[in-house]
Amino acid sequence: MYRIGVDVGGTFTDFTISDTRTGEDLFFKISSTPADPSEAIVDGIDQILKKFGIAPSDVEYVGHGTTVATNMIIERLGAVTGLITTKGFRDVLAIGRQTRPALYDTAVRKPEPLVDRFRRREVDERLNATGEEIAAIDEAEVEKVVEELVADGAETIAVSFLHSYQNPDHEQAVADIITRKRPGIYVSLSSKVLPEIREYERTSTTVLNAYVGPKMAAYFDRLRSKIAEMGITVAPMIIHSNAGLLSIDTAKRLPVTTCLSGPAAGVMGAAVVGAAAGAPNLVTFDVGGTSTDVSLVVGGKPKLTSSREVAGHPVKLPMVDIHVIGAGGGSIAVIDDAGALKVGPRSAGALPGPVAYQRGGEFPTLTDANICLNRLNPIALLDGRMPVSREAAIAAIAQQIAEPLQISVEEAAYGIIQVAAANMSRAIRAVTTEQGHDVADLALFAFGGAGPLHAAEVARESGAKRIIVPQEPGTMCARGVLLSDISLDFVRMQLSLATRENWLAVCSALREMIAEGDSWLASENVSPASRRFELAIDAHYDGQSHELRVSIDDVDANGFDDFIRRFAEAHTATYGYETPGRPVYIVSCRMRAVGQVPKAATPTYRGGSTLAKAKTDQRDVYFGPDEGWKSTPIYRRSALPVGETFAGPAIIDEMSSTTVVLGGQNVTVDAFGNIVITD
Repeated sequence: MYRIGVDVGGTFTDFTISDTRTGEDLFFKISSTPADPSEAIVDGIDQILKKFGIAPSDVEYVGHGTTVATNMIIERLGAVTGLITTKGFRDVLAIGRQTRPALYDTAVRKPEPLVDRFRRREVDERLNATGEEIAAIDEAEVEKVVEELVADGAETIAVSFLHSYQNPDHEQAVADIITRKRPGIYVSLSSKVLPEIREYERTSTTVLNAYVGPKMAAYFDRLRSKIAEMGITVAPMIIHSNAGLLSIDTAKRLPVTTCLSGPAAGVMGAAVVGAAAGAPNLVTFDVGGTSTDVSLVVGGKPKLTSSREVAGHPVKLPMVDIHVIGAGGGSIAVIDDAGALKVGPRSAGALPGPVAYQRGGEFPTLTDANICLNRLNPIALLDGRMPVSREAAIAAIAQQIAEPLQISVEEAAYGIIQVAAANMSRAIRAVTTEQGHDVADLALFAFGGAGPLHAAEVARESGAKRIIVPQEPGTMCARGVLLSDISLDFVRMQLSLATRENWLAVCSALREMIAEGDSWLASENVSPASRRFELAIDAHYDGQSHELRVSIDDVDANGFDDFIRRFAEAHTATYGYETPGRPVYIVSCRMRAVGQVPKAATPTYRGGSTLAKAKTDQRDVYFGPDEGWKSTPIYRRSALPVGETFAGPAIIDEMSSTTVVLGGQNVTVDAFGNIVITD
């Protein structure tokens, strides 16, 4: 039987196929189809079945990581959205928060709300802070507002009422009215999407869910239908932003949770592979065609955040904490108005792509620079399936970069690589050094199509001493889909001082949440033996305004003292101090329901017999002005022997990526099939 993981990127769609009987992994990738990502998925699966001789009935799992929702928000291509809110709160999206991303930059502008003001409507209802009704819902008023929104073109409606996190009845009543009056319209309730305090973030997240909802639902249904037509009997699962899996039905209800799902799967895969290889502390380095994604893994677990922005719009949901910059293989190199060389954030994308691809690209990219310097195969990529033109890359770099700067083509191409490496290193420092972690204590886990290509230079730039490159790194996000558990996060507001008396109510709430999570896991067809529940409490000292998340184990009266101790430890770790005796205020209870999936990570990789047999070519590669062009051995990765150490410089080729090893670095392949580079 086979399990298939899929990740849709800006340039390529990647696949990992796991044979559950032998434990062997197979890898595949094709060009993405941005107009409809499902086309590349279905085409890729069809080619996989034929290439590897797999019967559709032998496919027992299909998992899908996607950035479709994120791209929809960035490009503002979602559905026309209406918002119904409590009287007096019509403009909460426009008012936002006082904080600004660039305090002294007068050119920075906030993104326009995704809901135009004339489609934001108020109704005269009200709950107090404990959820008690002050003003009831007027059904006739709601019906009138719904009809006005539909007349104004609304295709989907978000509902966000004040204090609905304490009592969802008013929002549910509005949803019932909308369903009755306009049964085809998509409805998103804040009490279902984000039942938490902080009105702006809750409304923003709910609006985003509504904004992407109709098109994401259509996309998921289309994907499910196409896969079923191939004879595959299982419905695809969807990765969401906390690196867990959801069924399509849950993802249709909560599509906003799929923002950053593909990158999150890569981080989860890196955490599992790194821990198995004896490196539980990592900084993940995922370089694709459009962006570089970096994240921190400590103790084998990805670092999570509960809030971030997508295209300037707050999304307050648990997700893997990923720092993203516009630097990828397709990043375009230009000379700015000051005469300086810049690389990215603009990208050539999948179409037209780099100049060397000869698909109409006119501007030199990072990929063109690597082809120009022979770091990438100058004839063809993807094991010969994608011909490239080194001459076209050289001509573009010469005309647009080298000649204006009055330098050689080699210097221009190398400069493009160095500028990109500096940008990538800054991103790494943002998640490590700036958060109190020494890069030298972390392994740089390089993946994505271009991660291993730049890891050696980025490691030296950032101070990392060890690089790990997994098998077929260009498909790592797809592999991560196979290494992720089914999961969903639940939250319930508590809002009380942490006293022994109130602790009993906290325990009761958590037990109810566990029962709710258990029911959800059952609906996802997770066996009772594979279910587990991760519990946490958000709390702060009385008088503070921002919470710390504290994991807990004991849901009984005996757990109170342990919670207070853990909170003090978390406060000390975050802020450097604790305040004994100061009251602690509990804000919310959290529970993650997890359905564990099998994760094969055994040291059984065989590799080749000798280093000499792994060598496929020898070509001149440019390593900078100090070393110049050097005759460099080219190795086939799958033929490298396990455990044998050799020195750089070297180029290691495989289907989905190329690894560059610099002079002075040492390389070995471990029993898990990872390339390990030390400096």
